[in-house]
Amino acid sequence: MKIGVTIHATDKAMPVVDVAREAEARGYHSLYIPEHTHIPTSRRTPPPTGSDELAEEYLRSPDPYISLAAAASVTERILLGTGIGLPAQHDPITFAKELATLDRVTAGRFVFGIGYGWNIEEMENHGIDTRRRRARVREHMLAMQALWSNEVAEFHGEFVDFEASWQWPKPQQRPRPRVLIGGAAGPKLFDHIAEYADGWMPIGGAGLREDLPKLRSVFEAQSRDPDSIHLVPMGVMPDDAKLDYYEELGVTECVLRLPSATRDEVMPVLDAFTRYLSR
Repeated sequence: MKIGVTIHATDKAMPVVDVAREAEARGYHSLYIPEHTHIPTSRRTPPPTGSDELAEEYLRSPDPYISLAAAASVTERILLGTGIGLPAQHDPITFAKELATLDRVTAGRFVFGIGYGWNIEEMENHGIDTRRRRARVREHMLAMQALWSNEVAEFHGEFVDFEASWQWPKPQQRPRPRVLIGGAAGPKLFDHIAEYADGWMPIGGAGLREDLPKLRSVFEAQSRDPDSIHLVPMGVMPDDAKLDYYEELGVTECVLRLPSATRDEVMPVLDAFTRYLSR
């Protein structure tokens, strides 16, 4: 089981470039950062954490793709990913080129952790019918994967439609960067993972023992190897018992949560977590 870290990057927190450099130097496997294009001031959508107030870091998220490209320039080995990215909020043609370029800039180290989105107002500002956001994410992903995989690609769907086209560069990873889907367990999520992704990125690990056999059976039904599933719990506050449990379940990568804070607060936590790297 690999050990990575995640930080909710902001313009006030320790810069992503510095976190990546220090995490790689200590032997961490991966670094993930989230995406929000903006946060409308309306609070029709309650905070995902269950708290009364939305934490300030949600308001101050930098662009993760530019941040990861910068992090790639000062690192050589650590995987660099989104946890999570929001493909519904992008034009899939331009986004496919952006991500393929990012995968080449990172020398094949990009991991595309994605989600359907939780902030209703944010999605509505992008013109998204939130009732159809899962279907939109699916089409965006399939359309981008067609552009990544084929010399000549075309796509005709409900949300995405383009004629036979060329697009380069292709991602360095073939046929695509690794895709992990975040979200609560359920038939639709598991169908999507088996159709166009490589693994599941749940927040924490509650219910994994009960849900993992269901995901494996969906992979088998779609003629995919269930042993190929990447299982990557995100935002974990670790202890030995918890990590033992994850390892027993077959978790491939456990992503530990760093505070969204300055270097003086992040570095002691990053150093303390190194005790789990030698497990």
